[in-house]
Amino acid sequence: MALESPALTIDEHLRPDGTLQGTRLSSCEGGVRIVIDGELDAELPLAVLDQVMARYGKPLAEDIALEGPRLTLKNGSALCMLRHRARYDVIARDFLVYVRTGETPLVELSTSVAAALAHLARAVGSNTLVRDDHLQ
Repeated sequence: MALESPALTIDEHLRPDGTLQGTRLSSCEGGVRIVIDGELDAELPLAVLDQVMARYGKPLAEDIALEGPRLTLKNGSALCMLRHRARYDVIARDFLVYVRTGETPLVELSTSVAAALAHLARAVGSNTLVRDDHLQ
């Protein structure tokens, strides 16, 4: 069973000084809020998440159960974390699954999604607007 969460941690890594830095997503009125510890706090329209997942995401196999942490967005779609360790991997990989009503869920490495969203959020912060009409 998926655990509903107010904020979903999609990436964690060590900074050069050895401290842990997390990237979290939460739902906000206009879309998603991305917070990177000590670096970034920005809101992005849902269309940005749609485009990132359409660009990088792959269809999720139907037999995969989504039992990890889950974040429900304002439009009814959801983001779910999925940890997978293939037989040849030593360390499990974290994937982000974008679930939209009536559509095949899309899945991508959570670090890739975090990097793409952070890049776009930084562009917004530098007065480069990310609007729905620029995403087509």
